[in-house]
Amino acid sequence: MIRHAAACAALCLLLSACATQPVAFTRPDAQAALPPQPGGVLQDVESGIASGHGPDVSGFHLLDRNEDGLLWRIRLIDAAQHSIDLQYYLWYGDAAGKVLTAHLLAAANRGVRVRMIVDDINTMFSDAATVMQRDSRAAILDAHPNIELRLSNPWRNREIASRVGEMVTDLKRLNTRMHNKSLIVDNRAVIMGGRNVGDDYMGLHPEYNFHDLDVVGFGPVARQASAVFDSFWNCRWVMPVSALGIETTQAERDATRERVQAELAAMPSLQRFPLDWQDPSPSLAELRGTLQYGTSQVYSDLPTDQGLQHEMLEVFYRLVSTAEHELLITNAYVIPGERGIEKMDELSKRGVRIRILTNSLASHDVPAVNSHYKRWRKPLLESGVQLYEIRQDAAIQAEVSDTPPTHAQFMGLHVKALVVDRKRSYIGSMNLDPRSTRINSEMGVVIESPGLAEQLARQMERDMLPENSWNVQMDPDGSLRWVSGNVVLTRQPARSSWQRIEDVFFMLFPAEQY
Repeated sequence: MIRHAAACAALCLLLSACATQPVAFTRPDAQAALPPQPGGVLQDVESGIASGHGPDVSGFHLLDRNEDGLLWRIRLIDAAQHSIDLQYYLWYGDAAGKVLTAHLLAAANRGVRVRMIVDDINTMFSDAATVMQRDSRAAILDAHPNIELRLSNPWRNREIASRVGEMVTDLKRLNTRMHNKSLIVDNRAVIMGGRNVGDDYMGLHPEYNFHDLDVVGFGPVARQASAVFDSFWNCRWVMPVSALGIETTQAERDATRERVQAELAAMPSLQRFPLDWQDPSPSLAELRGTLQYGTSQVYSDLPTDQGLQHEMLEVFYRLVSTAEHELLITNAYVIPGERGIEKMDELSKRGVRIRILTNSLASHDVPAVNSHYKRWRKPLLESGVQLYEIRQDAAIQAEVSDTPPTHAQFMGLHVKALVVDRKRSYIGSMNLDPRSTRINSEMGVVIESPGLAEQLARQMERDMLPENSWNVQMDPDGSLRWVSGNVVLTRQPARSSWQRIEDVFFMLFPAEQY
């Protein structure tokens, strides 16, 4: 992902004069999400919510386990009768990406309209040897009469070797990525949160898997997410794959689909997931008994002709400012800045108990973020925050991170969530760092539901237990220690000496890039 290339981007930033124009192409006519249509199991779910709680209320369910993150994406796609709209930063061509693509194709074959937006930083099918091969596979998917795939902020150069110069001359545009994540089905159900589409987000990666979080919602929340999707679908920064001009034959399309099916059948990591359509009605009926109910508002940074209109940071500050008693924050990447410290200090002085959980160096997939987060540990503690850092060997790894039979070498944190006074929650894609707040586009949902807030708060407190995280404490002399049960460390935990070297090296680059 782009974070791993951030140091190179920072070097380019020092040399470049940046253009801001997107790739030229003929923009299609504006298109809107299909309104909810009668019929189908998702209408039954929404009708039950409306009759019992009112037309403005949605039903919500937290997707804490990676296995559930993939299962419920599959189930909603299988439930689709009319439309599927997907918007993702990363969509890898691994087991998770391929099984979801197979179910999307099955939905399209049933006559469902599928619209997909994927950020072009990686495109799809990342197992392909070259970008041109990836583009060809994307074109094969786009060639289905019921599927349209668009690329957000596309590269002009389709070969990696040609992209270095483009990065230097057009860094400002190319450094701005669409980090949004949503799956909307029949305009009645939506999944939003932190998960991209890839093995490490669904518990299928043998090296490391993230601990992540999504929420599935039924009702008006889906239409709120659709409004965000349409704003990107119709903007000048999103290009149809058809504009690449790649011709495909029916033989190529058939061969690709047969190859993917054969690959899926041979993947042991997918043994707990259906490879073909499966009736989702029993699972949805069971889920209805566990839903929490409340009102919601979906927010996003929005594209304009000039670039992005950043909204999400102010959404964050407005929400945390409502805290009267308690604020719980779990966020993978935290670089709070002076404004963040001032807000925490203000809340603490009002008597608000603040607990924050983030990555430790040992659990980090992006050491460069830790290089710039670590200077804020003491200011956070001095502002009254109780600070926790997830363990790479957390006891919850087998429960929430790994999907059997996969067992990864370590676990990282990717959740972006907060709870205010156990009344309202935020779940989304935004990290608390400059890249999320000033560069990329982000989205998230604020939910007014004491029941959901209580559930999320309990999960966050579970993650802060000693078997799952380090409590960062400061001694009177200003030195830090990391406490987990009876274990006390006097320097930050790390998986290796190389991580510590990286941690020092990335301090040389601008914090604004992370």
